[in-house]
Amino acid sequence: MNFRYFLFLFLFLFGWSDAFAQEASKKVEIAVFEGIVVAGYVDRGAYLNFLGPNISFTKGKHKVVLGMLPSLRLKEDTSTPKNAPVTPNLGGGITYICKKIAFQVPFYYNAKTASRNGRWTIGVGIGYKFK
Repeated sequence: MNFRYFLFLFLFLFGWSDAFAQEASKKVEIAVFEGIVVAGYVDRGAYLNFLGPNISFTKGKHKVVLGMLPSLRLKEDTSTPKNAPVTPNLGGGITYICKKIAFQVPFYYNAKTASRNGRWTIGVGIGYKFK
């Protein structure tokens, strides 16, 4: 999937909601923990993350967050020797929150190995805001 497509989709949804808003307050915040859990797909595997340190922009019931994503990545390794199926990982990404539902586009770095170069991978996920 194309990164520009996801970025356009997030900006379109956020802009569309502003067209119908009535005097929504705007604010920019810095937070350590948001109380959001997201599950999704990246690089032929799944992830579960908890939105970490971030900068967010809030307008009414909508929020856009740019932050760090402490995560557990779940992926079956078919090569030998094998990695563990669950590994801790730190990523970064953008999250759009509408009321209690979160949509996320995370970026994770896969380190280089003997057979492959290191590279960034992009994913997509959906989650829930607890607080």
